[in-house]
Amino acid sequence: MRKIFFDHISTTPTDPRVVEEMLPYFTSQFGNPSSLFYEHGQQAAKALEEARAKVAGLIGAEAQNIIFTSGATEANNMAIKGIAWANEDKGRHIILSDIEHFSVLFAAQALSRWGFEITRVPVDSYGIIDLGALKASIRADTILISIMHANNEIGTIEPIVEIANIAREKGILFHADAVGTVGIIPVNVGELGVDALTLAGHSFYGPKGIGALYLKQGIRIDPLLQGGFQEAGYRSGTENLPGTVGLGVVAQIAKEEMPSRIEHLLILRDLLWRGLSQRIQDIHFTGHPTQRLPGHVSFWVENAEGESLLLHLAFKGIELASGSACSSNIRGRTEEDLAASQVLTAIGVPSHICTGSLTISLGKDNNREEVEYFLEVFPGIVERLRAMSPWK
Repeated sequence: MRKIFFDHISTTPTDPRVVEEMLPYFTSQFGNPSSLFYEHGQQAAKALEEARAKVAGLIGAEAQNIIFTSGATEANNMAIKGIAWANEDKGRHIILSDIEHFSVLFAAQALSRWGFEITRVPVDSYGIIDLGALKASIRADTILISIMHANNEIGTIEPIVEIANIAREKGILFHADAVGTVGIIPVNVGELGVDALTLAGHSFYGPKGIGALYLKQGIRIDPLLQGGFQEAGYRSGTENLPGTVGLGVVAQIAKEEMPSRIEHLLILRDLLWRGLSQRIQDIHFTGHPTQRLPGHVSFWVENAEGESLLLHLAFKGIELASGSACSSNIRGRTEEDLAASQVLTAIGVPSHICTGSLTISLGKDNNREEVEYFLEVFPGIVERLRAMSPWK
């Protein structure tokens, strides 16, 4: 049976070119970058810094402002907690949006147990942050604003430049979770005006278990881990050298191939959007229609439950998502948790009809034939489930 992967927002396959470059660093070039008195260590340190420069080049940063981490979750925690702890003498108030990733929301929630106060700003029906509400939420003791660049579930790209301007005018530090955008669309930290930015390798054909935090020159953070002095003292622990090499390679590839990838994804996305509009009645697209990721289509279907749709599609060899990949395996979920995505609830979709929510995120290797196959089989699945639906 054919297999079609339409869930690239959750992860991507590692590019074979990246794997090839990584392999020597598991075997022959196995040195520790901190061991600088002999050749193996010197080679490792050189490879580490070359990777750092390539990652910096992808986002318009300087190499010394890149901190390697184990992934986006650690980078988000490092940004939220590290900035908060380093600046608590100035204030203990942090602003987020209602649709942030759990690694941001839960990091902030943890800080609230240490006396920090968290304000969550609403979004409109497209998932765009309410800039007026953001301005109104700012207080004299606000030290950090953290807003994601693009939402993984609904694909909406946030007005980061405008948010950064608001933060800068008030002397507040601004962090953006850019896992959904770095390597996928152009991201330049200088143009965006951010003070900190998170990225992850596996989101754009790099290896899992490696990410990075961009930290603007002069910004102070307290480290999460105590130990050695790796990563300029911000992130102790022997570096994941194969992973960092892989991240550097995939950053370089993404920078070179991004224009053609975007063009390809826009064609497929528009084909998918039109096809669904024409073939499925009572379908409701979510997220902004144009201000969104190029390979992203999200929607909910009336009188059809999302997890049932996923199972029937899986039987046809089509793999995609309903809600966030990071929330689907939470232990102890209640029926309410299963029924409503926090993101869809935030954009005003009633919880009792959020259950038909699907997210399709296309990748560089998807093609027209795969999209047309999905459009061929999906209407029949919807029709069968609606015939059994207790909501009709």
